[in-house]
Amino acid sequence: MTNLSTTYMGLKLKNPIIISSSGLTNNVKDIVELESKGAGAIVTKSLFEEEIIIETHENLNKMHASGFVYPETTEYFDFDRMEDTVSNYLKFLVDSKKSVQIPVIASVNCVSSEGWTDFAKRIEDTGVDGLELNVFRLPANFNSNSDDNEKVYFDIIDKIISTIKLPIALKIGFYHSNLGYFIKQLSQTQIKSIVLFNRFYNPDFDIHTLHFTSSNVFSNPSEMSMSLRWIAIMANRVSCDLSASGGIHDGSAVIKQLLAGARTVQLCSTLYKHGNDQIASILSQLEQWMIEKDYKTIDEFRGKMGQSRTFDPKVFERVQFMKYLRNMD
Repeated sequence: MTNLSTTYMGLKLKNPIIISSSGLTNNVKDIVELESKGAGAIVTKSLFEEEIIIETHENLNKMHASGFVYPETTEYFDFDRMEDTVSNYLKFLVDSKKSVQIPVIASVNCVSSEGWTDFAKRIEDTGVDGLELNVFRLPANFNSNSDDNEKVYFDIIDKIISTIKLPIALKIGFYHSNLGYFIKQLSQTQIKSIVLFNRFYNPDFDIHTLHFTSSNVFSNPSEMSMSLRWIAIMANRVSCDLSASGGIHDGSAVIKQLLAGARTVQLCSTLYKHGNDQIASILSQLEQWMIEKDYKTIDEFRGKMGQSRTFDPKVFERVQFMKYLRNMD
């Protein structure tokens, strides 16, 4: 009998499939269905720091337009609008946790280290099993350097870790000047997991209407190569769990990420494209492969193809197509 169970952030999961923060995990009904389809855990839809800021600014602008603004009114109204958004999200977390048996991990999309200390404590009080911090700062500020950008990550971690005891995962992007060193430094904080990588909104525009649109909303399988490389490089070199995200669409992709050293994988786009039954299909592919290879547990093969253990470690640092270009001559 194969055993697909694993641990992640100190939590027990029946399998390594986590449904990532998205519209798929935006309401209790859908979360219940995802559990019934076989998900090992879910990360709820994120509450965006920017969303709260925008709501507050929009209402402040309305107040200014009416000509009725006193400092006390502004102070109260700021809090009142923010409280509505936050309270609704906290109730959603409570209801989600009560409705399923699998771990429920809350998600906050942060752009700064300010204002999250009290909110993190309130998330902990909902009873959820963990908190994923989705942090990304586009390095496009010409008045700050890489040290300034990366310091924000550590500031966020320090503030939240000092406030709550929930296990924390940090979801990051790959835009960093020394990514390997940065990931290792992050792992030496008190976070329990690093998720590689978050997927960004990329703007596009219509050449006829000159209106802005979204580019490539869903991932495609080719995008997995980035996280696969870095999961493999960092496996056994970090002081926390690693979770793979981005471009994971089938059982083969899940197996690769586990072989590279991931403890869990996060799915999203493949469920949008193929439906929630894709979870069972992926788990079936994983189980069948383990039977063929005579693996009883995931731990027996996890990290086998990681850079520190594979027979050809240099392959993960190769960045030029030397072999393929020569064959074309």
